[in-house]
Amino acid sequence: MEIDLNFERPQLEFNRPVFDSLNDYSHFTEVWYGGAASGKSHGVVQKVVLKALQNWKYPRKILFLRKVGSRLRDSIYEDVIIRLSEWKLLPYCKVNKTNFEITLPNGAMFLFKGMDDQEKIKSIKGLSDVVMEEATEFSQEDYDQLTLRVREKKHVKKQIYLMFNPVSKANWVYQYFFNQKQPDTIIHQSSYKDNKFVDETTKKNIERFKVTNPVWYRIYALGEFATLDKLIFPNYETKRLNINDPALQDIPSMFGLDFGYTNDPSFFIHVKVDQKEKNIYFLEEYSKTGMMNNQIADVIKEIGYAKEVITADAAEPKSIDELRRNGIERVRKSNKGKDSIIQGIQFLQQYHFVVDDRCSHVIEGLENYTWLKDKKTGEYTNKPVDMFNHWADATRYAVEEINGNGRVQAKVHRNLLF
Repeated sequence: MEIDLNFERPQLEFNRPVFDSLNDYSHFTEVWYGGAASGKSHGVVQKVVLKALQNWKYPRKILFLRKVGSRLRDSIYEDVIIRLSEWKLLPYCKVNKTNFEITLPNGAMFLFKGMDDQEKIKSIKGLSDVVMEEATEFSQEDYDQLTLRVREKKHVKKQIYLMFNPVSKANWVYQYFFNQKQPDTIIHQSSYKDNKFVDETTKKNIERFKVTNPVWYRIYALGEFATLDKLIFPNYETKRLNINDPALQDIPSMFGLDFGYTNDPSFFIHVKVDQKEKNIYFLEEYSKTGMMNNQIADVIKEIGYAKEVITADAAEPKSIDELRRNGIERVRKSNKGKDSIIQGIQFLQQYHFVVDDRCSHVIEGLENYTWLKDKKTGEYTNKPVDMFNHWADATRYAVEEINGNGRVQAKVHRNLLF
């Protein structure tokens, strides 16, 4: 059955930056970055789908990646499904919802994987293209490994696409592509102003940050990289951690939850705290905006922590009650006192952080959580900037029971104390 992809039809609409590069495959690496609602992910998916549908000699085999595989369903996988549906192509595709695979009418394949399972990535043969969503979550080593995967001789115009919101200049993406200027690479920047699909309400909500939070507006609205100020937690290491590592079994687990909704994410954290060696191991995170309390409860159940003691933001007593009614019975409120943020930060600063490299939001927070600078004097204050702090708030709640003079009462694999 012939599929008509007439560009004059209304369902095939593009933002100008994407349309201008639709048929340009001349660079091995395409970097697409910008602010919130800039349309970069939308546009890259459009370009890649159209590339796959072309009559190449050999059907393309395209790998879509997130750093953590569990985030695929609600992100890049859903974006691709939506594009295929909007373009009325989905009925002609074979969709394997179990393995996250889509076969297009011309035999091209879309594979969706997480980089947290690197052995499976290495086993994939014959790739023509790779799409890295939220590229700042990955490492340069991940990117280097992927360049070796895209080497099938039969495919022409092989490419890797990177998409992300800019974070700090300490991130590998800035250092590698912007500071060092890689060859055979093209960089596209966009903001909400370039996205004709943005509705007026979203546009107004973004633009109000010009006044209320100029730093947020510069980074997340205009898509500019942040210049590092004085980091609150400058010293940490990232590595792959194994929750079943025998060396970690006698170290107590602790769990924290910071509530959010529209602009701020709800943030769940699992850490292990070694008080003797002064190490905090960041094992698992979950962060997402727009979550109702029943959805938060479902996530906690899904990742296996429904029976644990979870310390949550005391400012949300109603939310805590709703979590209990939804099966998270051992959630408890934090004990917020005067100057609890500063006191909690000072307590955490006594520890060395070891962060699982899949905890991308914790890493992003560590790269950007800074002290507030006095505009008049230019000196740093003892107040943190109210950005990139949700991981820190959740961690402060998690370790509350050992903060100060408190001590863990028993060494268990998971903390079951009230």
